[in-house]
Amino acid sequence: MKLKPDEKEALSDAIDKMNESLDRFIEFYNEAEEDKPIIELDDEVIALIEAGKEKYGENALTKKINLILKEVLSFVSVEEKES
Repeated sequence: MKLKPDEKEALSDAIDKMNESLDRFIEFYNEAEEDKPIIELDDEVIALIEAGKEKYGENALTKKINLILKEVLSFVSVEEKES
């Protein structure tokens, strides 16, 4: 393949950018962690959550679930302090 000097330089620059991008992708891959759920939800709970998102909207449902979980988990903290 014959290239003019400016074409050769443009191709060289493009290759350098591709190598930099590939290096960045490799970094992302190496730094990636496994995405593990905090808790396993059964299918019935997932279906109820989906229905709640449809009915109340995701943000409203998220706030309600977080409030409930905080209340339930506050008992765990109290039990640990008592023992």
